[in-house]
Amino acid sequence: MSVKTTLHLNFRGEARAALEFYQSVFGGDLAVVTYKDAGNLDQPDEADQVMWGQVAAGNGFHVMAYDVPARLAFDRGENSFFASVRGESVEEITGYWEKLSGDATVVQPLGPAGWAPAYGMLKDRFGVVWVLDVASDYNG
Repeated sequence: MSVKTTLHLNFRGEARAALEFYQSVFGGDLAVVTYKDAGNLDQPDEADQVMWGQVAAGNGFHVMAYDVPARLAFDRGENSFFASVRGESVEEITGYWEKLSGDATVVQPLGPAGWAPAYGMLKDRFGVVWVLDVASDYNG
């Protein structure tokens, strides 16, 4: 088993520009999935915003980002990042989820998602927002 942590940055409409900038600084490959790409058209004016994006470089640089939907609170200084933990199996991620979830606020229950065999989000008792998911070909 191995686990990988990645900084996950949150923006309001600026995720693509930020990822393009980080790619220009560190190199690597840019991948972006918009809300429209994922079939999430709840807010048509946000369809082209980034639901998930990343820059991953051979030098080890890796950052993920997304545009926080308008329906969710966003304060650049309060909700500007997630700690992202990506594992190789549902069992592995479930074990981490169970340990982190004590006294936590569940934002998105752990379960299957369209882009991963398991995905969940919670805010731990220290106020840190964790995103846990299982690696798949879709999300690198």
